[in-house]
Amino acid sequence: MTPTVTSSNQIDLFPKTRYMGSKSKLLTAIEFASSRLTFDGVCDPFAGTGVVSYMYKALGSRVRTNDHMKMNSLASHALIENSEILLDEGSIENIVALSGTRGFISRTFEDIYFSEADNNFLDATRLYIDEELDGYAKSIAITALVRACVKKRPRGIFTYTGTRYNDGRRDLALSLRQHFVEQCSAINSAVFDNGLRSISYNTDALSLDAIDGELIYLDPPYFSEHSDNDYVRRYHFVEGLARNWEGLTLQAHTKTKKFRSYETPFSTRAGTYQAFEKIFSKYSKNPMLLSYSSNSLPSKTELENMLRNQGRTVEVTTTEHLYSFGTQNTVPSGQRNRVQEYLFIVT
Repeated sequence: MTPTVTSSNQIDLFPKTRYMGSKSKLLTAIEFASSRLTFDGVCDPFAGTGVVSYMYKALGSRVRTNDHMKMNSLASHALIENSEILLDEGSIENIVALSGTRGFISRTFEDIYFSEADNNFLDATRLYIDEELDGYAKSIAITALVRACVKKRPRGIFTYTGTRYNDGRRDLALSLRQHFVEQCSAINSAVFDNGLRSISYNTDALSLDAIDGELIYLDPPYFSEHSDNDYVRRYHFVEGLARNWEGLTLQAHTKTKKFRSYETPFSTRAGTYQAFEKIFSKYSKNPMLLSYSSNSLPSKTELENMLRNQGRTVEVTTTEHLYSFGTQNTVPSGQRNRVQEYLFIVT
């Protein structure tokens, strides 16, 4: 059993990783805004890495966390819904001792992202996980494997082949086997019990129903006419790894061997505006916090008008923020990805 923890110090144990749109550097602002609202539980429909959901759990809230990507929902299953199960040392040792197998990954992604030895390790480990593990332990192992791949990959993304961005840093020198061990340890250390029952979903965010008194934290994909918000394109390999490519059709003609991106209304301008109207209507009785960026649409004024048209009271706070991904090719290098991050406090 892990100890019951409600201290904000727990937040520091959340395993660090690079991820498009991560809110890890904005947690203080989000926590402060939350302190001004009264709520019973939190719903995070667009959870991404789960770092905000994890923060709310660490602060003593019951959390419903969701993401449409399997890799993210498994991470939340392992770290937010799970309150006591660890991946035992025996299983970790068994995986580390695997000799490697030339299977689907080695054949399909040969010379694309990782070395033959790393690909063989992925094949053997993914097979072991499916055959030997279940429940939260399985989610921890898959999450550790996904994080290992992201840490090992230059820039942490899978939109290009080869290793041309290898700058010699430690993460790029370690094998996936070594990364896996480190990530298992990090995830195990982050598992805790806050005394309340949380749950992780893997579904369409717009399908989650409201619960009375629940705070709705919204961090939907940011739509911009200058860059895409396609998470699948950037992380298709690790999303496929999380799903073991079940139900996915690889686009064999592509260099990266990606699969078709998931359908989302946030891929188009019209779809994004319609999705916001639907979300605001669905959660019209709940307190809300909305994270959004100054370089995205709808604009700050448009979002405020949408909310006020539904009779909501809106206050907006602003934080300067520097993103790791986004409009790399559309702004001068000295201003790259520097935006204002808005927090809409809605009552």
